[in-house]
Amino acid sequence: MPALLIHGNPDSSRLWDRVKANLGDYEGEVVAADLPGFAHPAPDGFPCTKEAYVEWIAEQAREMGGNVDLVGHDWGSLLVQRVASIHGDLLHTVACGGATVDPAYEWHPLAQVWQTPGEGERYMAEELTAEFGIEHLLENGVPREDAERNIWLTDYGKDTILKIYRSAIEIGPEWGPELERQQVPAMVIWGRTDPYVPFEFGEALARRMNGELVALDCGHWWPFERPEETAEALLRHWAR
Repeated sequence: MPALLIHGNPDSSRLWDRVKANLGDYEGEVVAADLPGFAHPAPDGFPCTKEAYVEWIAEQAREMGGNVDLVGHDWGSLLVQRVASIHGDLLHTVACGGATVDPAYEWHPLAQVWQTPGEGERYMAEELTAEFGIEHLLENGVPREDAERNIWLTDYGKDTILKIYRSAIEIGPEWGPELERQQVPAMVIWGRTDPYVPFEFGEALARRMNGELVALDCGHWWPFERPEETAEALLRHWAR
């Protein structure tokens, strides 16, 4: 089976390097994708909205021949939940964590700043300095070599963040109802001390997706913080 791994904000496909290194003798094709506008500037005309990213991921799954094991973290988690909801025919399994399509979830304070026209641009220009961005990621378990290559350090990355977050102000009410009806075998992976989306939202997501919950003793960035446990869980999930 092919596997497609989707990162979130402010990461790139590098998020999955340590997980991939722990997949052992897994014989399927494993692709860690770079979402447009993250590792590199988005192509001309790509709108960087949540809907555009969902269709982009679905197209990658089609090109891989379908029957894909789809995995997402953070924003990747939101996107793969939607792919499972409306393009489930392309998937073998879905695994996600670190963010949830839930009408009861209120965006964290920084996301609300980014979603506010004018205030978001001011924050990106004046407050999200390279020093602050790197230190924030280091404090939350991101390895230095990855923290120093995050997309917050680039003007195009900051623009991408503003666009995707502003497309998702009402993501819970918009996407939640169809998520309840998705039928793809699911796994939810969550850090017990996630500071952005509390653990109880991971528990609720597992119930809503009728999936297994894997609780890890870490914060938000479980692919960085617990790559061995993540790989073990994914191998078990994919082997169903």
